[in-house]
Amino acid sequence: MKKIFSVVLPCFLSIALLSWLFVTIDYKHMWLAIKDSDVRYMSAAGTIFFLINFLILWRWRILMKAVGLKARGLSSMRWYFIGLFCNLAPISTVGSDVIKGLGLANETGHKPKIFASIVLDRLSGFAGIVILAAVAFLFGHGIIENKLVIMAIATMSAVSLAVVIVLFSHRIFSWACTAFEAWPRVKDALMRLHFDIVLLKGKQKKGWETIMISILAQVVLAIEFYLAARGMHQNIPLVYFIIFSPIVCVVSSLPSIGGLGFREIGWVYLLPLVGVSKEMAGGLSLVNSAFTIIAGLLGGLFYVSTLSSGRIQYPQADGGLQGPAS
Repeated sequence: MKKIFSVVLPCFLSIALLSWLFVTIDYKHMWLAIKDSDVRYMSAAGTIFFLINFLILWRWRILMKAVGLKARGLSSMRWYFIGLFCNLAPISTVGSDVIKGLGLANETGHKPKIFASIVLDRLSGFAGIVILAAVAFLFGHGIIENKLVIMAIATMSAVSLAVVIVLFSHRIFSWACTAFEAWPRVKDALMRLHFDIVLLKGKQKKGWETIMISILAQVVLAIEFYLAARGMHQNIPLVYFIIFSPIVCVVSSLPSIGGLGFREIGWVYLLPLVGVSKEMAGGLSLVNSAFTIIAGLLGGLFYVSTLSSGRIQYPQADGGLQGPAS
């Protein structure tokens, strides 16, 4: 039942949110806006969206080296894109992290360090989102006076700070792990994860480097949205996308089919605050969702080609890991 629920809930949420969206806006107008878009701008936006993934992969590779993990660049890239493919399935992005972590751990044999690098990658990505959102809002608060936007940025900042304190404080983390006393293997795995994460303490330069990459990735994502908007003949100032994009990124990580539904609702709520019609906001979001699906399908090609060539090695009986389902 738990497995069924974990699949049904994301599907239900995505379908329900998209259904509500199409009921509340003029979807014919939205489709015409997409259909009449400028191919040149859309091609540029799609190319930039694809290149963002290599920025994120570069960030992950830096963190792998920071925790003392040696993994081939090709293997890292393959499992990163397979993770994107898994995002299209009805599981959360956390689930896709587990899949790419198990896949790469199969090849390297260093499961704790792999997952430590993934946790740090998520943390640096979230830190970059929060920093960019906060800085952008400081400069743009005079043009966007909305309490919900302020609350969203404040909440993200508080959560980011709390997670950093828990992960890097041995005393607090150990106390939190006492909740798993009845499951000693889980507690031991969490503590090993903590010790691998703490390895970054003496490498603050690497940490800040990955955060700067995260900020850069968010800025490039905002530029991608800006170009897509220009492609739909909308001259929306870039600063709005820099403020709104981090918030939508966080919302899109909620359980859904690749963020579908949550992403659209986020943009349909935020962009009208600056005078953009709901139809245009919905169309712009669906274009970005199409880019997400294309990137995920590329990961599917990596997955299929890997299976067909026999390069995926299933774990040994004592490995404790499960190979990807065929």
